[in-house]
Amino acid sequence: MKSFNFSTHKAATTATALIVASLSLTACNKPATDTSSNASATDSSSSNGAANNAGNKDIELLNVSYDVARDFYKDYNPMFVKHYKAEHPGVNINIKQSHGGSSKQALSVANGLQADVATMNQGSDIELLQKKGLVANDWEAQFPDHAVPFTSTIVFLVRKDNPKGINDWQDLTKPGVEIVIANPKVTGNGRYAFLGAYGYGLHTFNNDETKAQGYVKDMLKNVKVYENGGRAATTTFVQRNIGDVLITFENEANLAATKFGKGQVQIVYPKYSIKSESPVAIVKSVTDKKGTTEAAKDYLDYLWSEPAQQLAADLYLRPSLPDVLAKNADKLPPIDTFRPNDTFGSWDDIMGKFFSDNGVFDKLAVNNPK
Repeated sequence: MKSFNFSTHKAATTATALIVASLSLTACNKPATDTSSNASATDSSSSNGAANNAGNKDIELLNVSYDVARDFYKDYNPMFVKHYKAEHPGVNINIKQSHGGSSKQALSVANGLQADVATMNQGSDIELLQKKGLVANDWEAQFPDHAVPFTSTIVFLVRKDNPKGINDWQDLTKPGVEIVIANPKVTGNGRYAFLGAYGYGLHTFNNDETKAQGYVKDMLKNVKVYENGGRAATTTFVQRNIGDVLITFENEANLAATKFGKGQVQIVYPKYSIKSESPVAIVKSVTDKKGTTEAAKDYLDYLWSEPAQQLAADLYLRPSLPDVLAKNADKLPPIDTFRPNDTFGSWDDIMGKFFSDNGVFDKLAVNNPK
């Protein structure tokens, strides 16, 4: 049995520096500088920058988002700014961006970070803000597709030529296989990976919980590193060359395989996996105070425009518009997926059963991250 790598947090700073350098391959002329959930966000499009009331000529929005969405919003923000200025001549709109683990980001907003919009990768993170009275109770009905503009799924990133023969979930339990995964205790990426494995177990063993847990426990024995975010996990696997397989989102795996890890890694699609949804919401308590509610609504509405949906597909996110998804079937192949809420219940149920202290994850993870 392998020992858990406790260098995760120490590696975070190095990971961040490495990935910024790597992402320069795909950056725009003036890319966003992402922030952690506890720092001040920086500009991702140019304007004179002050947050204002709706009556002024300058509007500033802060989008607090999850870790691996930075690539999408880096390109989406200038696209939206151009669209907004065409619709509102004479008004300058500036978008600021903050990225980190989805749940940490939600907690930062709940604790006072002045986000105009929240764009997360787990419904429970928006539900937390709803319970705090920061987001409207009908937030899911304010946008199409239950406020989910695009989805993803969990896949495997392996070394070139797949030397360990990783073809499906069961192969992750092989002796000698070292897994890198985001920490399910604090990240949506890690939770979807864990629930994907658990759902595979239920699917394979005819909903036998004991056998499903046995499979997941065997898989978790092979975890080498629990990272503190999806992008940090990618950096550990690709840049630091740790592990044999990274369990992560499809879009993150594709960016690694086609950009900063090109020629070093390749993607393996399991036969059955989990659908991850990326819900969005207006943080109305902030926008009402700032006078930016209308602009925030426009910002999120535009996510369902054809250009934005195609951008999502270009970055290997699965568009919610069926026509755009169909046009991109070559890069987003059909895969049999399940929704976590259909299999495990509400996010409150999921968080309580699996990820609370002494929950199922804590009991199954031998090298349990704290």
